[in-house]
Amino acid sequence: MNVWQARIARALEERKNVQGYRIRQVAEQNDHCLNFASNDYLGLSRSSALIQAWQKGAELYGVGSGGSSHVTGYHKPLQQLENQLAKWLGYERAVVYSSGFAANQALIQLLIEKDDWIIADKLSHASLVEAAMNSEGNFKRFIHNDLDSLKYLLNKVDSDQAVLTVTEGIFSMDGDEAPLDNIQLITERNENNWLMVDDAHGIGVHGNEGKGTCDKHGIHPDILVVTFGKALGVKGAAILCSGSVAEYLVQKSRALIYSTAIPPAQAYTLLKSIEIVQKSDESRQYLQDLITYFKSELKTLGIENLSNSAIQPIIIGSNEDSLRVSQILKEHNIWAMAIRPPTVPANSARIRMTLNTKHTQENIDHVIGALRYAFGG
Repeated sequence: MNVWQARIARALEERKNVQGYRIRQVAEQNDHCLNFASNDYLGLSRSSALIQAWQKGAELYGVGSGGSSHVTGYHKPLQQLENQLAKWLGYERAVVYSSGFAANQALIQLLIEKDDWIIADKLSHASLVEAAMNSEGNFKRFIHNDLDSLKYLLNKVDSDQAVLTVTEGIFSMDGDEAPLDNIQLITERNENNWLMVDDAHGIGVHGNEGKGTCDKHGIHPDILVVTFGKALGVKGAAILCSGSVAEYLVQKSRALIYSTAIPPAQAYTLLKSIEIVQKSDESRQYLQDLITYFKSELKTLGIENLSNSAIQPIIIGSNEDSLRVSQILKEHNIWAMAIRPPTVPANSARIRMTLNTKHTQENIDHVIGALRYAFGG
């Protein structure tokens, strides 16, 4: 066994030994299950309207973009999508990327230079943390949602230094919201401190016309990142920003310049998705009602400290026990994954359950019964 093989074998064995080994499951094998693992919060991914839009887009423009958006990939639907996103969310420009991970990486990689600061919430997404760690800037993390911790770190920065303060609207593993209004009050005191919010799990679900968690809290961050693979039901992401920042991305972002643009059929479908989301107040209210019901039923099992979002983490602790509970749920035809470190902090393995508008109270009752059985109640 050569050094490469030995290194890989050792890493895989270590992951197995801590019950952290990941196995990808083919989704079709779980079609008979109640899906409580999806981020498709408004149930749009299989909606007839979006399927028809994708088919129409493919008929008009084909199934691929044919190149980078700087070459042949900037088709009319993509241009329209960026314009519509900017208008909907109240920004001068929007720049579309293939994924939220790519957008976060590209943005931080491009913006941050030597001696700049990045100050991010401790529980920020892996894409943000990795990009910040690999940047030339000074990277610090404040205690999750702790304003005093944020202030403490900001006080270490000279007023003439560039600072990017980073947080999320809804945190993906705990489902809780950032105190965005207070964070903006802190950051706006210094014009060199820009606030960046990743609202992947809030867009479409919160705010007027589904504009997201920032709209809900009445703030307008300097940079907003939204993704299309959750409530919008498709895939991709966009950076919302000023005209000058957007032009900076277009001119210098390697992830944009050297990547194939999203297919025009996808952009065409996303235009329809935004139209639906803007008119989905009843669906958003139904989802909130389900969340309230689910939380009240979980409390009967002694499960507290729940979020107000569609993401409900059931903290178990050990990897082994979380895998056991996930398997019991599967035996009850419920698809809910065990989330283990390093995705979440050590000793906080959990069942991450997510609600969507396709669920019913009867579905929730079934889940509660299965959890009661899993916990020996």
